[in-house]
Amino acid sequence: MSNPQHNALDARLALAEQVARNGGDKALAWFHQRDTLQVETKYDLQDVVSRADREVEQFIRQAIQAHFPDDGFLGEEFGLESGQSGYTWVVDPIDGTSPFLNGMPNWCVSVAVLHDGIPVIGVIFAPTYRECYVAALGQGATLNGLRLQVDPGRTLQNHVTGFGANSHVSPEEVGKILASLLTAGGNFIRIGSGALMLAWVAAGRVVGYYEPYMHAWDCLAGYCLVKEAGGWYHPFNTEGERLLKGAQVLAVAPGAEADLRRIAGL
Repeated sequence: MSNPQHNALDARLALAEQVARNGGDKALAWFHQRDTLQVETKYDLQDVVSRADREVEQFIRQAIQAHFPDDGFLGEEFGLESGQSGYTWVVDPIDGTSPFLNGMPNWCVSVAVLHDGIPVIGVIFAPTYRECYVAALGQGATLNGLRLQVDPGRTLQNHVTGFGANSHVSPEEVGKILASLLTAGGNFIRIGSGALMLAWVAAGRVVGYYEPYMHAWDCLAGYCLVKEAGGWYHPFNTEGERLLKGAQVLAVAPGAEADLRRIAGL
């Protein structure tokens, strides 16, 4: 006999991949004509947004509402709409807007689904790489259909760690974190898209990703991917208004978990 909860999850998983891919293709079309986009700033001069972000988010939101009108929806650009089903979609239409607007390939579309506050679906599509990362609770994680599993033999010392920060974090704190990481024998990389780097943790390209202040739409899809690939993540508080506030984000493969938790103070 079929399980209604599994059916509900599978139906949303199929839609999540579809809207991430279709939204990513729309974003890619804008990427190829990015010189025509008018850029605005939000929190500060580094926090930018364009018509492309808004159009992709509206497209994804409309597709989800058409299929699951009782689900909640949180998007980076237009905020939270509560639902009644127990499911909430959390979407970043273009994570890595700065790389996107400056012609770099490292940006993505991030689509997560929460059920009772837990990320049960994570899809991250990186259009310029034609890479689609997909995960669902208890179903594992894949990249373009190939199973992902983190390597327990990779450590802080024999691999590279992803790092990100923004103006919510003081320059002194950034310096202290990176000094601790380097002192422990690690090294770091930053690409301007936290969501994509979380997908890279699941794919084994980096051993972990740490950001002292990050929003739900940037991290929840990646969290699902990392967990389903065998890694660990620091829980994100999704209760009520907390879902709208930034928090510490850490996702890591087992071999670097103790080191990165110590460096992050977790």
